[in-house]
Formats: sequence, structure tokens, C-alpha cells
Amino acid sequence: MYHSQIELTQNPLEKIWVPWMSSRLRRRRGLPQFTNSPTMIVMVGLPARGKTYISKKLTRYLNWIGVPTRVFNVGQYRRDAVRTYKSFEFFCPDNEEAMKIRKACALAALKDVFCYFTQDHGQVAVFDATNTTRERREVILTFAKENGYKVFFVESLCDDPEIIAENIKQVKLSSPDYVNCDKEEAVTDFLKRIDCYKLTYVPLDDDKDRNLSYIKIFNVGSRYLVNQVQDHIQSRIVYYLMNIHVTPRTIYLCRHGESELNLLGRIGGDSGLSARGIKFAAALGTYIRGQCILDLKIWTSHMRRTIQTAEAIGVPYEQWKALNEIDAGVCEEMTYEEIQDHFPEEFALRDQDKYRYRYPKGESYEDLVQRLEPVIMELERQENVLVICHQAVMRCLLAYFLDKTSGGEKVLGGTDGADDQCGDVDPGGRGGAKATEY
Repeated sequence: MYHSQIELTQNPLEKIWVPWMSSRLRRRRGLPQFTNSPTMIVMVGLPARGKTYISKKLTRYLNWIGVPTRVFNVGQYRRDAVRTYKSFEFFCPDNEEAMKIRKACALAALKDVFCYFTQDHGQVAVFDATNTTRERREVILTFAKENGYKVFFVESLCDDPEIIAENIKQVKLSSPDYVNCDKEEAVTDFLKRIDCYKLTYVPLDDDKDRNLSYIKIFNVGSRYLVNQVQDHIQSRIVYYLMNIHVTPRTIYLCRHGESELNLLGRIGGDSGLSARGIKFAAALGTYIRGQCILDLKIWTSHMRRTIQTAEAIGVPYEQWKALNEIDAGVCEEMTYEEIQDHFPEEFALRDQDKYRYRYPKGESYEDLVQRLEPVIMELERQENVLVICHQAVMRCLLAYFLDKTSGGEKVLGGTDGADDQCGDVDPGGRGGAKATEY
């Protein structure tokens, strides 16, 4: 007979791995590794190779698609432990006192990774550090094995002096280590810091490390080498990393001009532009032509209101079905008042969780994010792009570029309105993004 009193060791409501806190297996050297066990992404590479940039971009992407992810930057642990940075000599391999501090910082970060996975139910931790020695990587692998975590290494290799110099100029000179420091002195000191790391740097070896899971990125994406991808999450990480680039560009996000159904306060549908919407489209065309943007690409949805908005610009454009507005199902072309009258329970459910609420026979914002993932991938590959889209679609795209998760109420759970909106996003931002609204 089935006994309902058996104590469960996992939370059946969570689609994430939950560790056994009191199991006998905790006493063994290593926990069994499950398909959905947490993953540590371990950065590898010399300073000024874009590791932190990659860490932030990857974390933003994984959080956006619904995978709880956090960065653990060991450099910040070091700055917290040593309040005043003096010179590159701190990173010399023969500086025993500094080596003890650096090791303690790495162990403190690993301890926080453990807390993140066990207490905060995280799924992915990005361990952002140089991790240039075999000894350090072995410490991480042992830690992961003892706790049942998967490990995926991301090694960034770069021997192009121009790329390295540009990275130092754009990022490292603004580091807290060089506040109020002369630029030339800062560059000289940082180059000597890199030389210190080179003395002990052992890259991942294609033969010795053939059993490890990793991707090697050469010269900011000119070439890739992928080895032993273990699961779906790692395959998505590889897919994403092979699409991003660091070329400066601007992505314009614009809502279509006011539609005839907007004017009536009705959601969805496929109506054309209202008189005011036509004026907006003309104004948008004037603005875009005045910007003289090099090689600008214009994307629209398959819906009339975005296509008519693009037509006014007078240049070729591409249509993406993935950019169509969220499907309101049985509520299409209804006002919110009509939805409240006809489907009061649905209306209340939507108010409770706008991100996960799915219209009957329609979509949720969560569904929309999954639909838009190919668009994000292609945007990451492109240079200057104008995306003419819809309110819900624009919210999801902004949530990605502004690093907002499903809890980002101001982006994904804002008020429902029909105002025209246009803004530009700097998608690089060394891991961040900035947006301007017009």
C-alpha cells in the first residue's frame, strides 16, 4: 500500500534542483549529478580579455529566459578585503601575503555560490575571475563535485594588441583600482599586472582537459572551440556566446503609431493606423532619415500597424512573425472593461501575476519571452537596427536590454496604454545597457 506520510526530499512545485540538507548522501565525497543540478560557469583568461563583459551579458540573458543566475566577481571580493590598491605587485606570484588574500577571496566567493544554490534556489552561478592556474581550477572542480554541481568553463583568449588596448581604455581605466590615477600610469600598471598573470597562466588544454566542458573564445569571437557540452543549459550558453559581439551600435525600439483599435481602447486585433498614428509614422520617418544611420536595418511584425509605420520611413524593411503582439486569445479586440465583465476571474488572475498570466487560448508574457529569443539572438549579431513593434513585445525587449527579470514590474508589469513610444538602446555597455525615450 502507498504511504502518503513518506517525507519528500524535493519540492515538487519547483522546477529546479533542491539539495538534500539532511541526507546521508551529504556525507559522501560527491553528490549524484542530476540533469537539472546547478551549473557553475567558470571564466578563464588573462585580464582585459572581456571576461566580466561576457559574465554580465550571459547573466542578463539567462535571467531573461527564466534561469535564475548571479555573477560572483572575485575581483570585487578582493577590493572589499583590500580597501586600497597600490600597484601590480599585489598580483606577483611570489607575493605570498597577497596570494593568501586572493585565495581567501576565491574561497569566500565559492561559499557564497553554495549559499546561492542552497538558500536562494539559484540555477546558474557565474564565477568571474581569471582562474588561470590548474590549481585554482582544480579547487573549483573539487568544490563542484562535492556539492553535485556541473561546471562549464568559458575561456577568453586574445592576442590582438588593439583589442586588448581598447578593452583597457574602455573598462579598466574606470575600475575602482585606478580612481584618481593618471591614465598613462594606470595603463602601465595594468599591463604589468597582465604580465604577472602570464607567469602562471596555463590555458585549458585540448588533450589534458578533454573530459571537461568548455568553450574557448578566440579574439572576441573570430573563432570558437566547444568541448563536451553536457546539457540544455550549456548548449544555450554556447549558442548565446557565439552570437554576441562588441561592435558599437544602436538598437532603436519603437512602438507602432496609434491604431484604430487603440483609439477604441481595444486590445490586439490587426487594424491599421489612425489619423494620429499616420502623423506619428511620418514624424518617425523624418527623424530616422535625419539621423543618417549607417546601414540601418528596419524590422516589423506581420501586423498592419507596424508595417504601415515602417512604410512611412521609405526604406526597405523586414517582417518578423516573432515580433507580433502578444496573443490575447478569446479576449482579442475587447476592451479591458469588457474583459472584466465577461471574464471576471481571468481579469483578477491577470492582475495577480501579469507576467505568467496566459489569456485563454492565448499567450502570457512568459510565452512571449520564449517567442522573442530568436529575435534577441539576431539583434545581438546585428549592428544598427530599428525594431517597430508592439507594447508587450517592446516591454520584453526592454526587459532584456535593461536587465529586468519577471519581477521587473516597471517594464513587464506596467500600465496598459496606447501612447506612442520610441527609444534607443545601447546594447553593449560592457554588460549593461542604456535607453533613451523620445
